[in-house]
Amino acid sequence: MRPCVLVFSGSDPSGGAGISADIEAIAAQDSHALPIITAITVQDNDRVFSVHPVAIELILEQAKTLVAKIPIRAIKIGIIGSRLNAMAIALWISEFKKLHPNLPVILDPVLASGHGDALAVDTALENAAELIAPLMRIATLITPNLHEAELLCPNAISTLQQGQQLMNYGAAHVLIKGGHSKEPIITNSWFHDDQQMHWQWQRFSGEFHGSGCTLAAAIAGQLAHSRSMQLALEMAQSYCQEALKHAYSITSGQLIPKRTAQHS
Repeated sequence: MRPCVLVFSGSDPSGGAGISADIEAIAAQDSHALPIITAITVQDNDRVFSVHPVAIELILEQAKTLVAKIPIRAIKIGIIGSRLNAMAIALWISEFKKLHPNLPVILDPVLASGHGDALAVDTALENAAELIAPLMRIATLITPNLHEAELLCPNAISTLQQGQQLMNYGAAHVLIKGGHSKEPIITNSWFHDDQQMHWQWQRFSGEFHGSGCTLAAAIAGQLAHSRSMQLALEMAQSYCQEALKHAYSITSGQLIPKRTAQHS
């Protein structure tokens, strides 16, 4: 059997990010996604125009139905749409983890699009930490980009301080992604306890839609195979880098990572 990843994330009608990216990236790790849509978004490959959270009762009904029959090897959380959804999903996962204490939970704190369009309906970006604090408390790994790390840790003056502050919320591991820097080489930084590790990757030209979703989902897909965190991070980053290298265009604007085909 393929290991299954329970996914809470938003829909993206452009097919570039959100649940579409999660399904493809998890499948590419030889895992299977169980996708639960938390919000319906109105967006293209560049901009988000509106967000419509799904009723929490429907979200939880799906989750309970799935876990009643299907073994879950990891959970991945992306766009949650509202404060209520964040609180209720966090509470449900917390209760579920009492029965499965070693279950990895990967939180991609997708707070806004690349253009800064908010992806939650009832919280200003300046209060981002307030919105996802319940989820950070139950996360095994949180994967913010540089902008998200700044929003979540406004008083931190370095990536190291951001990593430490995010771990203080409860996450055992933090991966701060450096794709939003202006440097020619991208640096991704992993923090765990008093340890840290850094990976450097080539920056490809252009902008990409759904790269953060792709990486977080790939990590979840790797952890579903019971791989160590370090190995899961390394394999998922290598996979994501290849997906970006072979990204394709559907119109002007951001490119779509090529997540499904074999890369040469």
